[in-house]
Amino acid sequence: MGEVVRGVRQVLGCDVLVVDDAGDDGTAEAARAAGAEVLVLPIGLGAWGATQAGIRYALRRGYGGVVTLDADGQHLPSSLPALFGEQARSGADVVIGTCTERLSRPKRVAWHYLRVLTGLPLRDFTSGLRLYHRRAVARLASPEASLLDFQDVGVLMLLAREGRTIAEVPTPMRPRCNGHSRVFASWWVVLRYMINTTVLCLARFDAGRRAPRQAPAGSARR
Repeated sequence: MGEVVRGVRQVLGCDVLVVDDAGDDGTAEAARAAGAEVLVLPIGLGAWGATQAGIRYALRRGYGGVVTLDADGQHLPSSLPALFGEQARSGADVVIGTCTERLSRPKRVAWHYLRVLTGLPLRDFTSGLRLYHRRAVARLASPEASLLDFQDVGVLMLLAREGRTIAEVPTPMRPRCNGHSRVFASWWVVLRYMINTTVLCLARFDAGRRAPRQAPAGSARR
């Protein structure tokens, strides 16, 4: 954790917030020692609940955007400028750092299924390395976004449905220093993830089909 915080501060020179999801592994102490602000949650909210807490923190303090990355060391701070470069080039509301080399055959099959199901032409749905523009941050801090159990696909569908743009940029990643994938921890976890994601996608599709037509969200941008 300390290495990640120091790396981000060195590369970007920005404020770093670490959300401690009611853990007891010394995360808060290591993060503070490395110079990060720490938000300690009184109860565990899970991956998306903790992420949204950080997003709301950033929105209330007027930050222009949010970068998310995992604390397990697989995301390299040196790759963060590539996300900002892609956002400056494309004007995307979300930029995802992807590393297709890390995708196993089961992941590639799952991602193909999700591309067909969601209509999102993305190469990597679960990368936690993301840059959110303030436009996306405001939407993801909303009460509706609190209902997303699996943030990987749900967040992207919520934003895409409202006309927000999503881009990807290749980034290197290294093996985790600790922990394991919460999605591919076991075949049972994979099956549960795919079932829940399918239900979420179908529910979003039905809600969009029944919703009244609105002007594209991007039409009012400066």
